[in-house]
Amino acid sequence: MFNSYRYTRIACYAGYITQAMVNVFMPLLFVRFNAQFGISLQKIGLLVTVNFMMQLAVDLLSSLFVDKIGYRVSAVAAHAFCVAGFLLMSVLPFVMNPYAGLVIAIFFNAVGGGLIEVLISPIIEAIPGDNKSSSMSLLHSFYCWGSLGVILVSTLFFNLFTLDNWHVLTRLLAIVPLLNGLLFTQVPVERTVELHRAMKMGELFRNRKFLIFLVLMFCAGASELSMSQWASAFAEKGLNVSKTEGDLLGPCFFAALMGISRVLYSKIGRKVDLSKYIMLCACACILTYLVACLSPSPLIALFGCAACGFTVGVMWPGVFSEGSAALPEGGTNMFAMYALAGDLGCASGPTLVGFVSDSAKSGLKAGLLTAIIFPAVMIAGTFILMKTKKASD
Repeated sequence: MFNSYRYTRIACYAGYITQAMVNVFMPLLFVRFNAQFGISLQKIGLLVTVNFMMQLAVDLLSSLFVDKIGYRVSAVAAHAFCVAGFLLMSVLPFVMNPYAGLVIAIFFNAVGGGLIEVLISPIIEAIPGDNKSSSMSLLHSFYCWGSLGVILVSTLFFNLFTLDNWHVLTRLLAIVPLLNGLLFTQVPVERTVELHRAMKMGELFRNRKFLIFLVLMFCAGASELSMSQWASAFAEKGLNVSKTEGDLLGPCFFAALMGISRVLYSKIGRKVDLSKYIMLCACACILTYLVACLSPSPLIALFGCAACGFTVGVMWPGVFSEGSAALPEGGTNMFAMYALAGDLGCASGPTLVGFVSDSAKSGLKAGLLTAIIFPAVMIAGTFILMKTKKASD
């Protein structure tokens, strides 16, 4: 029944929705954890660090075991970890030390989410077809839709059934990775390259193109997260609205436009040169940062903040596709390192913005202006790759 690549695509789309659930849902409950369990905000903030560090560790270590056990087994295991993470989150804080219970739940969710990030892109890349970059862009749009869905469904649930029942919603969310894990046991799953032909880690790091793509992945993650992580603060500060309204006007609007950008590219990908499109988007990204930071109008600044989501939409999946096409025998090692570089950028970008914002008199605007360096490096790196490609033709 499920022996069509159409169902493989559906499973991959749901995989990215699952990863969005892992990253977005728990932070929505941070204030609740503080009030219900008496956990300090400092400790709660460390939960984000635990999640991030575990996903980085999985990115790094996955190259050691994914090829040995296979993509299908790894994908099923990833979803099983996510199911366990959500179920444990709804139970452990009530039966043991609440903070320790949440850390254990985060561990399971982070392992599952990290594996999903490493696995899903090569699985979709291996599906037969010509327009790989469009498929990759559409795939990554589902992370955006998943993020939006989690925020909107949670808001609706808590308004209908109150925040006291957060553990019920947590258990209900576990149904998504459970069903998708079962789907992955049935759908066809291919490799991007046969195991004996895949490039070794040493070969990759001696390849100049690969190193440039690592830098581009780092900058793609940093360009995206530097703005999205501060979008809510921008909305609250500029429009003087509540945190809930700030979340809806900031991160939600940003995610929606990023998703639209990825869907749009999936439709026009056959007609445009991806390298040139990435350069154009990086230039537009710099412009949106400047508008957000320098506009005297709060509404125009908010527009710049949201429009940034559209400009960064193609960066991450676009670099993935370009890097895969340039190194067709890169294999699992390549995709794992791309994911690792992207995640490092996701952490480093917002950290740089926060550090500069604390140090500068103009605060957040100075921090975000500093982040312009990331799309600028993307322009330079993409230009170098284009010149290299042209010289070799």
